[in-house]
Amino acid sequence: MLTKPIKEEEKTYKNSSIGSYWITTFGCQMNKADSERMAGTLEKMGYSRAIDELKADLVLYNTCTIRDSAQQKVYSFLGKQVKRKHSTPKLKLVVAGCLAQQEGESLLRRVPELDLIMGPQHVNNLENLLERVDSGNQVVATEETFISEDITNPRRDSSICGWVNIIYGCNERCSYCVVPSVRGKEQSRYPDAIKSEIETLAHNNFKEVTLLGQNIDAYGRDLPGTTIEGRKENTLTDLLYFIHDVEGIKRIRFSTSHPKYFSKRLINACYELDKVCEHFHIPFQSGNNEILRLMARGYTIEKYKRIIENIRQLMPNASITADAIVAFPGETETQYRETLKLISDIGFDQVMTAAYSPRPNTPAAIWDNQIPEEVKKERLKEINELVETTSRKRNQRYLNNIESVLIEGLNPKNNAQMMGRTRTNRLTFVEIPKNIEFNYSFGDEINVKITEARSFSLSGQICK
Repeated sequence: MLTKPIKEEEKTYKNSSIGSYWITTFGCQMNKADSERMAGTLEKMGYSRAIDELKADLVLYNTCTIRDSAQQKVYSFLGKQVKRKHSTPKLKLVVAGCLAQQEGESLLRRVPELDLIMGPQHVNNLENLLERVDSGNQVVATEETFISEDITNPRRDSSICGWVNIIYGCNERCSYCVVPSVRGKEQSRYPDAIKSEIETLAHNNFKEVTLLGQNIDAYGRDLPGTTIEGRKENTLTDLLYFIHDVEGIKRIRFSTSHPKYFSKRLINACYELDKVCEHFHIPFQSGNNEILRLMARGYTIEKYKRIIENIRQLMPNASITADAIVAFPGETETQYRETLKLISDIGFDQVMTAAYSPRPNTPAAIWDNQIPEEVKKERLKEINELVETTSRKRNQRYLNNIESVLIEGLNPKNNAQMMGRTRTNRLTFVEIPKNIEFNYSFGDEINVKITEARSFSLSGQICK
């Protein structure tokens, strides 16, 4: 950890009054979960949530570096705050997350007005780091560290659905991915600690939990213990059985899965356990085996298809979502077309797409067979059009069906509608009845007859 003294006139002091904070989150669910934990720490310290980013006393950007566009957006946001810092020296500027880990001290050289730069592994140590800032230091915390169990209550953005980290970091070495270098090695939490957090959520009337990990299928392989069959004692499958009986929790989800480790045993558990939702997010990244080999993904398209077949054999209506990258270095037009074919053949409910973006310290970034930007744009546009068409077609299976929808709140764009999700994670809007007495609470599961199916959401009416 680097601690660098700053000029006297730029110091903030421990005895100065605690003010307001603002957090902007870029990137994945893991970052959003980290932001909730950091918000909980700040409120425990005495900060209150600001209503205006440009008036907050502490501004924290929790960053992503998976693509260059996300990185550049952070610098744009920082520019506005740097101007404020010059006129308001007591303003605390914090950059957390993957960009902070990747850039480290070089980020401080680029933006010297920053007070704290901290990687994802230091989220649980935010209070101590800010105490160093209050003592008159600029702090860079990016060294690899053991992630201690977090005793802070996160400030949850939802009062119904809660994210629960079960494994941090990633040991995979995909040739395009910066995650292992910015989030560190895999560190699994112990089952008892995970269950305790879920029990606390249930006690606070949360109804759904989503277990999170960069590679969630790797859960437990760094924990001690081996069964008589020779497998690890703690796996994601075992964890699902262990937490399933938490009273008050109605739904359990998990993300993100890796095809390399996705097992039949896990699929069977999801089928057997009533609370585990029929929604699987399993990135395939490319529909071509040679590109998968160059990506160092560790599986073939044939294996991926078998996983989907095994899921649909037990759960025919399960929702399958995925991630895909187009224009990976060296990808030919024929190889790209195989990705489109895979999407059509499987019929995904949704695919998160991206054009390949070279990331620092990854092997593929320095290969000399990069795809031209105009080709990237053309392929991304075409695959997005296919995904929208496929999703709309896939959603037709809901029409006139009665689906159980967990109500999460009101539609922010139309307060005459409730908003929630099916067990398959499809966003659903439900008209609030006007002509009949209807009492409900957020967190209720209600039966909804689906009357409209769009590409990425549904609409329906309450079943009388």
